[in-house]
Amino acid sequence: MDFDGRILPRTGGFGRFSRLLAAALWLPNVALALGFFSELLYTEEPEHHCRPDPSLLPLPLRNLSGSDLLDAALPPSSAGWSRCQLSRYQEPGEQRSNESSPCTQGWEYGSSAGLRSNIISQWDLVCKERWKIPLEKVSYLIGWLGGFLVFGCACDRFGRRPVFAFSVVLVILAGVGVAVSLDYIMFVLIRVFYGSALAGSFLTLYITRLEICDLPHRLMITMIAGLFWVAGELLLPGLAVLSKEWRILQGVITTSQVLLLVYWGCHSLFPESPRWLLATQQLDRAKKELQRFSEGNGVNLDSEMYDEDNLFTEMDSIAEGPVQARYHSVCDLFRTRVIWKNSLILGFTAFIGTGIRHCYLQNLQGYGPTFYFVYFLMAATEAVSCLFLCGTVNKFGRRAILLLCTILTGVSSLLLLALTEYLFPGIELAISILGILASHAVVMLSIFFASEVLPTVIRGSGLGLVLAASFVGRATVPIMDLHNRKGFFLHHVVFSSFAILSVLSIMLLPESKRKSLPESLRDGESLRRPPLFLSHAKDDLPLLSSSRTPHSDYNPENYSRLMTATKKMLSREPSPYQADRRLLEHLQGEDNQALTLDT
Repeated sequence: MDFDGRILPRTGGFGRFSRLLAAALWLPNVALALGFFSELLYTEEPEHHCRPDPSLLPLPLRNLSGSDLLDAALPPSSAGWSRCQLSRYQEPGEQRSNESSPCTQGWEYGSSAGLRSNIISQWDLVCKERWKIPLEKVSYLIGWLGGFLVFGCACDRFGRRPVFAFSVVLVILAGVGVAVSLDYIMFVLIRVFYGSALAGSFLTLYITRLEICDLPHRLMITMIAGLFWVAGELLLPGLAVLSKEWRILQGVITTSQVLLLVYWGCHSLFPESPRWLLATQQLDRAKKELQRFSEGNGVNLDSEMYDEDNLFTEMDSIAEGPVQARYHSVCDLFRTRVIWKNSLILGFTAFIGTGIRHCYLQNLQGYGPTFYFVYFLMAATEAVSCLFLCGTVNKFGRRAILLLCTILTGVSSLLLLALTEYLFPGIELAISILGILASHAVVMLSIFFASEVLPTVIRGSGLGLVLAASFVGRATVPIMDLHNRKGFFLHHVVFSSFAILSVLSIMLLPESKRKSLPESLRDGESLRRPPLFLSHAKDDLPLLSSSRTPHSDYNPENYSRLMTATKKMLSREPSPYQADRRLLEHLQGEDNQALTLDT
């Protein structure tokens, strides 16, 4: 059944209950964003240097203190003092030797991103141990990637609501485990599960918000949810300044995520998706959810237009008897042709949008405090991208705006690749910001586009694949850090080439503007790309056309359903016209008898 065209309007459409439910599903994005962006604060490298070892200094210098002691104990470097070496002296002449020795008494750290300590200062992940920081980043992103794949398949099999509840419980348990981690290995392992659980919560929320909306409000509800995500991103540095310690900050973040258990306890705040229930042929549960939506939207079920029996009778007539629930897995996605092609293209564009972003961030060094400037610039561009998509996508179409943003992303990258040495700093900064803005739009629109062209029965697993591809792009940056940032130029060239290649692949996508969400695999396979150019070479002359087929709204399937419902209604309640007809026949019979007697 056409959920958007025939079921949702008869249960109140996007009425009061649906609007309040969508607003309630915005709020968890704040708590999830706090958990996601905490990685940036925990792994931000603070200013540090070796703790002076008086035993390595000559006797006259051992009584020094403050900056004089640091000048004597640490060899100079381009950035001030060496971070990983101590000075060695020739004892007789008390002259500083050209040689140096590694730190013997540990390190002294400054504050970083508002925190007096993070995991780097906690376990001395500097100098020879610095490789553990990108390893932790890659592990965390792998957790998100695996969470999208696992929980995406789970929400197609068990439903959106139970998977969300399970992932929230796992988020809380893993969050507590992160806060009480005893060593680096324990921290990394628990963070993998923490990222997986956050991914599951994010995915189920995204799908549920989309499936409760009607066609005109899908984009707006999704983009406002993105703004709440940005709000959580902006809130995190303030919480870090108030918390001071990373363990306390993790406790505050976990506390905010405990509040999400309210959505599990209150069914009205997170109901099961009736669209998914109907698509998987769970009619009894679907009727209960539709009844709840109708009552919440203030629909009068006694009226003829919204008669409960009419809607449910139509559902039963389509089912034609008891049916078993039918589920689909990610393997069914691989057996399709059009759906798999669309998923592959949109996953590729999401991968490019996240992977190419590092090419622009390299040009932002030196503008104010590095961490805060880049952090708030990324948040601001993400918010602007949400507003830009909200104002343009419904007007010009998904495919056209995705094509525009991808072209801007690729052109900005190519300009920086070829002309960096010849550009003024202001122009270089403007091109970098434009590239970041366009890459944000590419990622967000690719994910939203994928959620619209994927059918309901495999929307979780399909969207999980697209989101996982975007996190593969994110993981390219810490992977380069494992090799001390070697290969950045090659990274830039490859992603710039991919961006140009994706422009051609976007032409193969269908247009989902003003179209209902596909429910079955058959619906998803029927989404074909529109022609690139509309041909008007052939004149349309109705009087001379020999093979013209008359336009008709007649549909045999709809007509048979209408006749079935009409017969049931007439058998239940006799029509007044039938009573008049019987009276007329009775009077005609009496007149005939009277004429016979007169004769």
